Amino acid sequence: MENELKTGTTTVGLVCKEGLVLAADRRATAGYFIAAKKIEKVLKITNEIAVTIAGTVSDIQLLVKLIKAELKLKELRTGKINTVNEATNLLAGIVYNNIRKFSLIPGISHFIVGGKDETGFHLYDLSPDGSITDVDDYVSSGSGSVMVYGLLEAAYKKGISIKDGIELAVKGINSALQRDIATGNGVTVFTITDKGVKKVFEKELDTKLEI
Repeated sequence: MENELKTGTTTVGLVCKEGLVLAADRRATAGYFIAAKKIEKVLKITNEIAVTIAGTVSDIQLLVKLIKAELKLKELRTGKINTVNEATNLLAGIVYNNIRKFSLIPGISHFIVGGKDETGFHLYDLSPDGSITDVDDYVSSGSGSVMVYGLLEAAYKKGISIKDGIELAVKGINSALQRDIATGNGVTVFTITDKGVKKVFEKELDTKLEI
């Protein structure tokens, strides 16, 4: 979609042998203006589920709050832990309704959803129109995704270890950093394993020129 290419970010999701890797850059932009340099674009939703974010910041912040609350309420009402598929479909419904509301500001939000439940590890690409794609290898979103896909097509291998997945995700974000002006200021990496969601790497890049 044309709107997807305007989300101004780069996020990555990888399926690994021992779980999942989610990564993203740290820059937020408003057109050609860098609005923030320390944005968290990989967010923990539950102890077992995390998402990467891209799109209109205000909409994303609201949708993340809503999905966290809805999942907690559902657990309290049913007494059951939400599966990754249930959580993704619930978020997809919210995204679907959000983008179809009349608004002067387009409600664009693109999520990569990763998580673990009783059936194993699951990675989903949740597009701005509310559609869901089940991913069994890798996925990238945002304006820098074109550069990332070129790297992943050549370097990703089935059964990659978490350690190698982290390294590949960082390389993917870095490839976008070099060419996409809306991607920048560092990288954040989360893993989802049998131990749950964990931030494993974060590096801020200093672009100031010393004189």
